[in-house]
Parts: sequence; C-alpha cells; structure tokens
Amino acid sequence: MASLATTASINRLTLAHTSSVAPFTGLKSNATFPVTRKINNDITSLPSNGGKVQCMQVWPTTGKKKFETLSYLPSLSPESLANEIEYLIRKGWVPCLEFELEHGFVYRENHRSPGYYDGRYWTMWKLPMFGCTEASQVLKELEEAKKEYPNAFIRIIGFDNKRQVQCISFIAYKPPGF
Repeated sequence: MASLATTASINRLTLAHTSSVAPFTGLKSNATFPVTRKINNDITSLPSNGGKVQCMQVWPTTGKKKFETLSYLPSLSPESLANEIEYLIRKGWVPCLEFELEHGFVYRENHRSPGYYDGRYWTMWKLPMFGCTEASQVLKELEEAKKEYPNAFIRIIGFDNKRQVQCISFIAYKPPGF
C-alpha cells in the first residue's frame, strides 16, 4: 500500500504538469511550434526556376500612363479584344462602352484630399448592352464610337447585374499619339 506522502507528491506532480503552460511569444507557442532558424548568406542557394519559364515583357513604365486593366501590356490586337469581350459575355456580365475626350486616366485637378480623383467617371456611350450575346455586337458599337469621337479614349466595361458591380474595365481604343 502506498503511503500518504507518496500519493500527495504524485498528485502535486500531476497538477503541476497539467497546469504548466509553455511561454507564449508572438503568435505561436514555442512549445508547440519549435523555432528553427537557418542562417545562410550563400547566394547560390536562392530558389531558381531553372530558366524554363518564359515571361512576357511588360510595357515600359517611363513616360507611359496607366489607364485601366491590361494597360501595362501593348495595345490589344483585334483578336485579343474580341477574346476579352467574349470572356466578359461568357461570365454573364453586361458590356458597356464609355469614352473620355480629355484624359484617359485618373488624375488630380480639383481637390487634394485622400481618395479623391478626377477622371474616374467617363461618359457612357449609349446604354449598357443588355442581352448582348456576341463580341461582334460590342465591336460594332466600338467602331461607331470611334467614328463619332476619333480623339477620345474608349473603354469597355463588364457589369455584373446580379451583384451590381463593375467586374472588368479595359481600354479598347486610344486616340492617335497615345
């Protein structure tokens, strides 16, 4: 039979063991997630893709304005433009054309407070194209807008009428010289 002193010391050890908590530093407990740090200043151990990945060169940033989505790429070819329009139609978004006569980019002129920019809102070309099913319909409207306003920036927007948000916007036409 175990003595009362032995039982008491076992109970104290059990209680002490269950109530001890590892010190908490930062977001992780050192007891649960041991920290191991490997300090290696050898530049030859940096990750590499082995030269197998070929990347597309982006549009030069010097002296170029950033207009909309895809503005960092060269101008879209007619085939690429049609593919982008087909994409937004497949997603169920409503195409819409807008144009801007003076600036084709966001700028600050009238106010300097944070978050305020001029040039966000452009003039809508006709109404949004509800029920549009083909890219050729949008391209036809784009050609009409280019004839009417040859010196304007024209962009195509895709609206999601269920969520009531603009999902895509990209420049479809820049005036000569841009």
